[in-house]
Amino acid sequence: MNTFFLMCLEFFKTGLFAVGGGLATIPFLKELSIKYGWFTMQDLTTMIAVSESTPGPMGINMATYVGNTMFGFWGGVAATLSLTAPSIIVILIIAKMLQKFQDSKVVKGAFTGLRPAVVGFILAAVVDIYLTSLFSYSTFRQTGNVADLFNWTAIILFAVMLAVYLKFPKIHPIWIILASAAAGIVLRL
Repeated sequence: MNTFFLMCLEFFKTGLFAVGGGLATIPFLKELSIKYGWFTMQDLTTMIAVSESTPGPMGINMATYVGNTMFGFWGGVAATLSLTAPSIIVILIIAKMLQKFQDSKVVKGAFTGLRPAVVGFILAAVVDIYLTSLFSYSTFRQTGNVADLFNWTAIILFAVMLAVYLKFPKIHPIWIILASAAAGIVLRL
């Protein structure tokens, strides 16, 4: 199958089944990384960090990045449109039908079942990001030293930023993001 068409198909499927927004796309993107090798898990973690600190939905930012990396500008456009097309189609269908069926037990039951599934997808994404960011399995495998399993600089930065955010809950997240980026530059994570 043509790689361009395959990329569009995979992002269309991701957009169709990643119910719950940007974070819910992460398990699908992880699968694309493993299945096709279009990007590494480190690339995925970097894309997540960039997407979380830039305007726009994470899944769209990531689709644009992957498409652009693989096929240039038009690849980015195609991957982005492929990811967003299912949402547009589904929203149009639901908008038309929801008023008619909003009190239906089936519709209410479907949403009751979808909510925990979305939480599960998001939790799986959080665990993947946590493990990739704070642990260094590749270094540990090379050295066999347990201390090398941990990315100590990232763990300390995580703990400090979490403590700041918990101590000052009214601080805008952008300040935490900017402080983390600055610390990463200074500490050369």
